[in-house]
Amino acid sequence: MADMNVEYINVFLMAATQVMKDVCHINFEVGKPYVKPTEFEAESVVVNIGITGQMRGLVLLAMHNDVACDIAGKMCFMPIEKLDEISMSALSELGNMIFGNAATVLSTKGIVVDITPPSIIQGNFKLSSAYAKNICVPLSYDGNKLVELDISIKKED
Repeated sequence: MADMNVEYINVFLMAATQVMKDVCHINFEVGKPYVKPTEFEAESVVVNIGITGQMRGLVLLAMHNDVACDIAGKMCFMPIEKLDEISMSALSELGNMIFGNAATVLSTKGIVVDITPPSIIQGNFKLSSAYAKNICVPLSYDGNKLVELDISIKKED
């Protein structure tokens, strides 16, 4: 399993924090990154985007259902009590904005990548990969609301 360059983690982290600040008016506190299994509990909502090109892998934006409702509500300018088609679409678009921004920054560094359309995964599940380690960067706001940025990518040789 290949080690990941911290510069690549920072590209995704900066994109996530800036887009969330601009779109949702959320200022994250960034926690310490760590390696973790890609496992999620029953109340999880995960925006999944694949990375292809000179870098390959997955990047996930994972949160508890209530945090997903809060973020979708900020995007839609109204309270969201339960995730529906519109709020799920908003979360997908948030993933597009974050990871599209990261792809643009990577291209300025000479690394050309494409992102797959986002998919939303809900519930209890596990992803496994022998391709790259999963680096989790915890992002918190409003004291106790947590979003995980899970990055499992590798630059192609």
